[in-house]
Amino acid sequence: MRVANKTVYDSVKYNLFKTSEEMTKASEIASSGKRILKLSDDPVGLAQSLKIKSVLSGLEQLGKNVSLGKSWLTASESALTSVQNLISDTKALCVQMASSTTGADERASAASTVQNTLDEIVSLANTEVSGRYIFSGTKTSSIAFDLSGNYLGNNMPFALKIGTDTTVSVGADGQEVFGSIFTVLSKLKDDLNSSDTDEIRAALDSLTNNFNEITNKISDIGSKMNRMEIKDKIFQNLKAVNTDRLSNIEDADIADAITDMQEKQLAYQAALSSSSMVMQQLSLADYLNK
Repeated sequence: MRVANKTVYDSVKYNLFKTSEEMTKASEIASSGKRILKLSDDPVGLAQSLKIKSVLSGLEQLGKNVSLGKSWLTASESALTSVQNLISDTKALCVQMASSTTGADERASAASTVQNTLDEIVSLANTEVSGRYIFSGTKTSSIAFDLSGNYLGNNMPFALKIGTDTTVSVGADGQEVFGSIFTVLSKLKDDLNSSDTDEIRAALDSLTNNFNEITNKISDIGSKMNRMEIKDKIFQNLKAVNTDRLSNIEDADIADAITDMQEKQLAYQAALSSSSMVMQQLSLADYLNK
């Protein structure tokens, strides 16, 4: 039975196209190192890889939150430690100014020192990280206190999500942290100006309470920092596990991929040669049949 030339041409064309397509795909796998390049390559594997990528994206964001949280907590600890040092210096000043051997002029001069301390603590209360104020509650874009010590934030500490259903406060309500300190120091300044030794002595107890309160806040920051460190390690481990899973699904064996590419290239060259010979024979047959 004689096969029509068009049928032979179509068969040669189809085989050559298929061989070329297989060679191209093998080359793409070898060059990209990925065995899944489109949905038809492995629908189940692609669905799994997309799910894992979503998990990795979530872990990446949580990791960024932890990193930001650690920077806020570090800045808070540094600021509050400086405040503690200023309180200690002010307590020492009170002991000296409460002495009967200290005169009114010296106490008036000490009042200026207390004002400088107030200004310095206001500056510390306006500590910022990357342009965001850490003691302004959730109003992180505005300063916590004005120059007079008036609170401009709110009473909702800024928090970050570090888990599916877990948040940690890394900022603070500045009024709750510094309000009492400003009140005590402002009164102390007035007492020094009026040379009221009884009230100057009383300020010592108030400053001690302020110091202890700051100590508790620093301790709380330390606990949160430890929690952040633990979370960070967990996220790193989860990222490693899921990245490995993704690699097992998506990545091709490079040695096998190169071997397969070379085989497909040889097959393509053979198909080209075979097709050329068939085409020549058909052309000659067409000529002889004329």
